[in-house]
Amino acid sequence: MTRPALLDTATVDAALRDAGSPWARDGDKLCVEFQFPTFMDAIGFVVTVAENAERLNHHPDIDVRYTTVRLVVSTHDQGGLTELDLQLAEAASAAAVDQVS
Repeated sequence: MTRPALLDTATVDAALRDAGSPWARDGDKLCVEFQFPTFMDAIGFVVTVAENAERLNHHPDIDVRYTTVRLVVSTHDQGGLTELDLQLAEAASAAAVDQVS
């Protein structure tokens, strides 16, 4: 399997800006916090993120604090951000919208 290529800062920043993304860049990571109405909504979101992560074979760091879920993504074995990180961020953002709709 080919390793994904690292993305330069301008590419990542443009992708986040163009998508109107809630994600923020923190060095070589993308971070976000989502708030949900209930704990079970937060857990439902985590399950959806986990399913997407398995499909992509790319797994985020997940922190659940009652109704707040924090995600951090990075391609650790590449030492930075790749297209996989952007794909997972996009899928997670869509799942957050779906979870509260």
